[in-house]
Amino acid sequence: EAAARLAQCRVRKHWISKSRPGLANHAMAQATYRNLVEAGAPQWRGPALDAARAIQKELGLEPMEEPFLPAIESLVAPEAAEARLRAALPAWQTHFTSDDYTEMTWHAPTARFYVGRPALRAPDGFAYPDWAMNALGGMAEMIDPMIEAAAKTIAGTMIDLITDESLLAAARAEFVARTGGGMGGAQWLAPLCDYSPPIDFPWPRYIETGKGREWWIPETEADRELHR
Repeated sequence: EAAARLAQCRVRKHWISKSRPGLANHAMAQATYRNLVEAGAPQWRGPALDAARAIQKELGLEPMEEPFLPAIESLVAPEAAEARLRAALPAWQTHFTSDDYTEMTWHAPTARFYVGRPALRAPDGFAYPDWAMNALGGMAEMIDPMIEAAAKTIAGTMIDLITDESLLAAARAEFVARTGGGMGGAQWLAPLCDYSPPIDFPWPRYIETGKGREWWIPETEADRELHR
């Protein structure tokens, strides 16, 4: 609003989506972590080490024998990870960041886990440029260990849920308890669809001018009503 006033423009707000906060399920989280331990944290060896050292050399650094941060090749139990996260949050804050996977947690027992992506060690006082991190995300030798660890973890957890009736029952019982009866229960949170669907936004109009191709967003009927 302040930027619009400075530019002598008008601004209107639209909701285009809302996501519900995540619903925890400790039974699912514990089962997933057991399988992550079984699969093991991703490990970067061979060509990945060579590529990491090449990036360091390109930036004028002395290539390191162990160029990756040790944290990305280690495991953290869910309770410890939660404690670390909450240590940086205000006491009143119950949820962190936003995502769309949280919608699924209100329809079935769900767990989310993170697999570390490659990150380079840095000498004291040095910060890697953005391109270095982007490059690490585009190399098969960097990404494959992550995918393999995640795939093994997901597959193992799915097999456990199929073969272990007690685990499936525990996850379901916790879901029912937290929602006050399952979907539609007393504590179940319905989709946050309390806004008009954003289906009336106009496409830009393009014109050729002496300065080249330009565009603007034409007014809608709602815009015209606002000006009357």
